[in-house]
Amino acid sequence: MPEPLNRLLLTGAAGALGKILRDSLKPYAKTLRLSDVAPMAQAAAGEEVVACNLADKQAVDALVAGCDAIVHMGGVSVERPFEEILEANIKGVFHIYEGARRHGVKRVVFASSNHVIGFHEQGQVIDADCVKRPDGYYGLSKSYGEDLSRFYFDRYGIETACMRIGSSFPEPKDRRMLITWLSSRDLTELIRCCLFAPTLGHTIVYGMSANRDQWWDNSKAAHLDFHPQDTSEIFRTKVETQPMLDAADAALKYQGGAFVKMGPFEP
Repeated sequence: MPEPLNRLLLTGAAGALGKILRDSLKPYAKTLRLSDVAPMAQAAAGEEVVACNLADKQAVDALVAGCDAIVHMGGVSVERPFEEILEANIKGVFHIYEGARRHGVKRVVFASSNHVIGFHEQGQVIDADCVKRPDGYYGLSKSYGEDLSRFYFDRYGIETACMRIGSSFPEPKDRRMLITWLSSRDLTELIRCCLFAPTLGHTIVYGMSANRDQWWDNSKAAHLDFHPQDTSEIFRTKVETQPMLDAADAALKYQGGAFVKMGPFEP
């Protein structure tokens, strides 16, 4: 096991994935600083709990101070009106990187999303260099975060892994998720690989388990040495009892699934 970091910041610690990572990332840091705008459980040994609104630049700057690395899971995690996405996901990620620049944090693991490439067709195999085709405001915000992180690497040397997370739930909910599913164990392992890779640079990696069928090629992230252990196959029989979508449904055509149909959000 690698030598633990002195202090690791985890944003979005009150979210579904954040709660899992709060426990699973503990071995990798002497102190785990946990942040969210939503209520969190009180700090246990080796933890610091800091309420923070990502849209508040000064608060985020103070949050980042003293940290060795950042796992940025915070923000709106579903498709929402642009105004909501703007505050947490666009302003918020900018504030995280500005804080990292100001306080000398040299490594960030950024929770990007498969919705950055959601308008690629299902069945098409794509890699890190594919054209980005966001499927909504949420996907656009993650695309912005990827570009922002590239800028901060090129200009300031802040290394980033952009994890294009597939579908990280306890089990896949539909046929699409048999392909995009990422177990919590594999998510933790992917983050560990990103935090401790000898050289990270600016890396785009797809977050998926070792599923039978795959749309995403991680060969350009081979330096992370990420080897997922879980597979969606154990859920296939259960999932395939569900009715098939209509063949004309856009959620069946594009990799982003139902996200390609959400909105517009009228007043």
